[in-house]
This record gives sequence, structure tokens and C-alpha cells, in this order.
Amino acid sequence: MKIVIDFVYLLAVVAISPVVAYRVIRHKRYRTGWGQRFGNIARKYPSKKCIWLHAVSVGEVNATKTIVEELENRFGDFEIVISTTTDTGFACANTLFGAKHTVVYFPFDFSWIMGRAFHNIRPSICLLMELEVWPNLVRIAQRLGIPVVVINGRISDRSFSRYRKIRSISKKIFQKLSLVLAQTDEYAQRFRGVGAPDEKVIVTGSLKYDTAQIIDKVEGADALAAQLNIANEKLWVAGGTGPGEEKIILDVFTGLTRQTQFSDLRLVIVPRKPERFDEVAQFIADADFDFVRYSSVKNAGAPQPARVPVILGDTMGDLRKFYSLAAIIFVGRSLVPMGGSDMMEAAALGKCTVFGPHASNFKQTVDALLEGQGAIMVKDKHELLETMRKCLRDTAFAERIAQNGREVIRKNQGATARTIHQIAKLLNAS
Repeated sequence: MKIVIDFVYLLAVVAISPVVAYRVIRHKRYRTGWGQRFGNIARKYPSKKCIWLHAVSVGEVNATKTIVEELENRFGDFEIVISTTTDTGFACANTLFGAKHTVVYFPFDFSWIMGRAFHNIRPSICLLMELEVWPNLVRIAQRLGIPVVVINGRISDRSFSRYRKIRSISKKIFQKLSLVLAQTDEYAQRFRGVGAPDEKVIVTGSLKYDTAQIIDKVEGADALAAQLNIANEKLWVAGGTGPGEEKIILDVFTGLTRQTQFSDLRLVIVPRKPERFDEVAQFIADADFDFVRYSSVKNAGAPQPARVPVILGDTMGDLRKFYSLAAIIFVGRSLVPMGGSDMMEAAALGKCTVFGPHASNFKQTVDALLEGQGAIMVKDKHELLETMRKCLRDTAFAERIAQNGREVIRKNQGATARTIHQIAKLLNAS
């Protein structure tokens, strides 16, 4: 079986290598961590026992914050190795955890590479965020007697459809898991449907509710506001936007600011991917708006810029600060079919939260927020414009949506404790 899997991986590498090469050259991605990707991983504290926690990118890494904190409290004699796949995920994990723990790039799942990684990491348990179930990883872990646990488990509509088509293969992989800790009953059923044993699937809730801090002030937000001269401004923040969405946002903003009553509104656009910052800057210029790039003032010590209608958030790690200053938040990658971005953070900050119809990656959160009247879903540009007008005119309505959203987040917290309870049983038994 491993020979077949390695051969399939080899074909995939040949197929995607031109894309990877383009991204290395054009977008300067994937330029570091190649030794680690080939399994050459050195731990900071090799004499300690080890928990290996894998999270693909920024969203998954952020969702591990409460888990890592509790693991530190309960199992202080363990080192935690955090692996990620993307450059942005690595940077985020290194910022959050690099001072205490080893942060690495996830090794390729070729059998010989993954074998080398296990030899170097020597984990007592492997924790995989959401759906990072790799065939050679689980096979080698089972052979070595190392438990593998999916935490915060979810299977999207697309992934579920794909796994069902190869259920005879997926069943052999998912049966090797020690536990699946799923976010919802629906996701639990999907894990069972692709081969995970019934008795090994437990619903624990979503960790992202626990990491969504219910606070009114975000550290660093006041400094950001002062740098951009927006401390007392009415802000609409469009966060985590994707291709095709910024032009819609700018069209809606144009429609709003043509009306005198909304002339004081300012727009902040924060694209999800940094390689699109220059492209979005050109969109703003083409829409004939004066704007400022936050990167130009963040570390420059420059004087406050003149008041401009649009701000481009072209830095990493500042979206939450912008969110905390917003009157209304639009959560991106949802007006276009890209699966959506996480809307929990916006709701937890007590902001009137709006998103589009394409948010399948956050189905449970969407359902909970809409049921609790804690967010507004719009189907297109026209509905977005009308919703913005209503929220800006009727501030009591917008505030009601904001407070309902915060209450939804509060009611759904507790997944961390349930997850740690299950992990502890496996670690104490080993």
C-alpha cells in the first residue's frame, strides 16, 4: 500500500511542480523550511517527551491557542512540536509558540520522509487539526503504537464527496485513527461515513469559539488608530477578502458615500493573501479613491496621513485590530465561491457582522449565528448595499445584531476542556 501511495504522491509532485516553481519565483513563497519538509527536524528539548500538533495554516494555528495553553498547564513535562504547511501558518505559529516550543514545516507524506520525521520528533501522541489525516503518517504512527487524534474535526462538503468516492481506500486510513473529536454531529457522521469507527468519533464542539475572545479592546488597536488617524471614525472593515470581492466592496462603498448621510464612512480592506496586496491597491486606485497603505505608516514613524476614504490593510497580523475599531464588519471570501473566512472573531468582538452566501467552510458557525440572529447573510452586491444602508441608518438594529452574535459565541464555548479530557486519557494510558 505504501508503494502505491508514494507513487501517487510522485505523480502529484510532477503535476504541481510548475505551479510551485512559479510561486517561489513570483510570490517568494515556499523558499524556506525544505530540510524540515524532508523530515530533518531538530527539537529544542530532545530529552523531553513530545506532543506533535499539526495545523495547516493561520486559521488552524490560531484555533490551537487554547489547546496549547491547556497542554502546557496539564503536561508541562512535554515539549510541543507544532508543524504547519504554509509560510503564513509557520510565521503565525512561530510568533505564538516559537519562544517555548519547536515550530516546523510539516514533512511530506512520502513513507521514507515521514519515517525520518517520526524518528526525529519521537512523539507520544499526534494531534491533527480538522482534517489533516495523511496515509503514511497514520500508518507509521500505528506501527509505532503512537495514538493519532483528529481534533476540531470537520469535513467540508467537497472533501466529504471526494472521500466517499474512494471509501474503500479512505476507510483503511481513517480506521487507524485513535480518536476523532468532531465539531458537530454532522461532521461526526461524515467521519463515520468515510470509515472512522463509530466508537472512536466524539463530538466536542469547535475550538474556534474558545479562541474567539469576548473583549471590547484589542491590544495594539489604539496605536494603529493613531497611526492612521482613524480613532473617532466610522469604519467599515472588509476582512479576509478574496479575488473578485474587492471590486464589489468598492462598488458598494461608492454607492454609500454618494449619499450625504454616509459621507463620513471610511472603508478598510484587508485581503486574505499578502501576494494580492499590490493587486488590490490597483483596484482601489482604479475606483478613483484616495487611499493609504497601512504598511507605509506602520513602522515608518511617519506623521499621520491625511484623511482618505479607503485604507488598505496590507500587513500581517493586524486584521483583529482593524476589526476592533469597526462599526460594521464584512467577512470576506463569502461573496465569491471560496468557502468563506472565520466570522467568530468579528462576532466575539461585539461587531455587527455581515457575510455572503459562500461560507461552507464555516457552516456550523453560520447556522449558529443566523439562528441566534447574530449576523447577517447577504446573497449579492445589491443586498450588501441595502444591508449596509440599514445598519448605518438604524444603529439600534446593528447593535442588536452585534450583541446577539457575541452571545452565540459565549454559548458555544467549552470545546477546549472536552478536547483536553480526551487527550489526557490517551496520554495517561500510554
